[in-house]
Amino acid sequence: MLPYRLSAMLLTVPAALMAISIHEFAHGAVADYLGDPTPRLSGRLTLNPLAHLDPIGALMLVLFRFGWAKPVMIDPRYFRDSRRGMMYVAVAGPLANISLAYFFAITGGFFARLLQPTAARLLISFFEINIALNLWLAAFNLIPIPPLDGSKILMGLLPGRQAYALAQLETYGPLLLILLIMSGLARQLLLPIVRVLTWGMRFL
Repeated sequence: MLPYRLSAMLLTVPAALMAISIHEFAHGAVADYLGDPTPRLSGRLTLNPLAHLDPIGALMLVLFRFGWAKPVMIDPRYFRDSRRGMMYVAVAGPLANISLAYFFAITGGFFARLLQPTAARLLISFFEINIALNLWLAAFNLIPIPPLDGSKILMGLLPGRQAYALAQLETYGPLLLILLIMSGLARQLLLPIVRVLTWGMRFL
């Protein structure tokens, strides 16, 4: 049997690819539903992880439980209300990850009971990794710093002037995120969000 750390790493890779694929697919699917053909024309309406993979972002997700994929290109000019449309597209990604985490939580125990103990342990580990990765990825993307989804959600809720001011941070957003990650503050910001999502999952 493989050492626990190695087996966990091997299980984390497909879980990470699944998490980023469902996240970006959800963005593209909602944009397409709202009238923007850009994701479909650029080949992003797919669950194939190769279409969404950002190698560095995926590695970050495997190692630190928060990362990113290659962003889906969206043209808000196709939306009736561009600001609201972008908000709906943005919320679709984290919501897809939360839904996937809840799916694994609900079905994991059921399937584990049908298998032999060794296979059940492996399956439970895979389900637990998927739950954790999806919740952390959703929480990371809910941080309201551009270009993360949380900033676009907040822009859709704020009055025009405040939303414009938040959009101006996009130039500095990547630097702010790097500082948060390297200082360890990102984990401190994410823990309360993950705990709330986990509580909700246990409640359901």
